[in-house]
Formats: sequence, C-alpha cells, structure tokens
Amino acid sequence: MLRNIELEKIVTIAKEAGDAILKIYKKDFTVEYKDDKSPLTEADTKANEIICTKLEKLYPNIPIMSEENKQTDYTVRKNWKYYWCIDPIDGTKEFIKKNGEFTVNIALIHKDTPVLGVVYAPAIDEMYKAKKGEGAFKNGEKLPLKINQHPEKKLHVVASKSHLSQETQEFIDNLETKEIEQVSKGSSLKLCMVATGEADIYPRLAPTMEWDTAAADAIVREAGKMNYSYETNQPMIYNKKNLFNPWFVVK
Repeated sequence: MLRNIELEKIVTIAKEAGDAILKIYKKDFTVEYKDDKSPLTEADTKANEIICTKLEKLYPNIPIMSEENKQTDYTVRKNWKYYWCIDPIDGTKEFIKKNGEFTVNIALIHKDTPVLGVVYAPAIDEMYKAKKGEGAFKNGEKLPLKINQHPEKKLHVVASKSHLSQETQEFIDNLETKEIEQVSKGSSLKLCMVATGEADIYPRLAPTMEWDTAAADAIVREAGKMNYSYETNQPMIYNKKNLFNPWFVVK
C-alpha cells in the first residue's frame, strides 16, 4: 500500500489547503468555539474539506481520521490497516494570533505507526515531508540539517508557545547539561525543529491529540529521531481507543 502513495501528491494537497487558509488568514475572520472550548475558524473547515475531498478521490479505500470530522467508533477503526490522520490547521491559536506558526498536518498511519507525513506552514512557506524508507526533507533539503556534537555542554530545547505546562518546565529545568537554550514555537513545528536538528529535545508534558503529532512524527522518525512516551519510554503509538496522546518527549 505505502509504495502506491505518491508523496508529492500529498504535498500538493497540503499546499492547496495552505493557499485556502492564507486567503482567510489575510482578512478578518470569525472564531467559534467547539464543545471542548478549542477554537474553530472558517479556515479549519475549508482546509478540512479540501484535504478530505482530494484524499478520498485519490485513495478511496483508505479511511480518514480528521480533527474536524466525526470520529469513527473504535470497534471499526481498530481494524484499519492504513488510514489518514489529519489536522487541517494545527495551532489554531497561533492562526488567530496571526504569528504564522500554524501548520497543515497530513499523516498516513500503518496500524499504529506513522509511515508518511506532510507538514506545511503556509504563512512562512516551510514544507516538511517524509515517507518511510525514503528520508525526511525540509523545503527539499534532507534532514537533519544540524547535529549537536556537544549536548553535554548545551541543549537546544523547544517548548509550546501557547500550552507550556508547569510539568514541562520542570522537566526542562532538570535536564542534565551545562547550558539550556529554550525557545517557544507553535503547532507541530516543534517536532519538525527536532527533525531538522534546530532543537535537541521537545518535551510535551501536557495534553495533545493524535492528529496534532502524527504527520510531524513521521518526519521525526525518518530524520533518525524518535517520539517517546514519557511514561513508558517506548515509541508513541496511534489509533488507540483514547485518541489523546500520552505525555511525550521527542529527541
């Protein structure tokens, strides 16, 4: 199945969704709030429509899980061999603040593992992509771009811009190194920074959903890094009964 998926076609879909998002981003837009109090804009809805329609046309036999769709019951989806995991706009809070740090996330999951990922940040025109066995890339350059040769002397740590928990900050403060350089970033760009080597570690000891991380997780893995569950220190898994991610550390 994976070899039949053309990565560049998924890149094109992400760009098309990104273009539609930018048209709304550049004007005044209304913000609604879902039952869980998370924000929703017309850009989320429009991007979701574009991505789902295009994927269904290209790959009608692969089911879709999207943040903006009604979720399929676990009794059905536990039997999925492959499925798309989508967040049409990851970092809606950053989108609303208009700071550019939001992404379009499209992942292909095989059973419980991300095997293809596209992360596109339209406002800053950064495209990350990866397919299992074929490497990871940022704007066409193979990842990682940087390697920290002396982590014992200095660690580059990235943390959430809008959701930095006390537990995450304590984890960072207790890292064993002489110097810590901590930066804040929105959306799945944090995982991408570990994939590129701009950051050595991204701890997230706070709630996230599977679609927040799946696409960037595929990129992290193809860049030779890993996203570990904080509690078990095992690689993160997907399509769980509960779609909340455990706390995790990307390194």
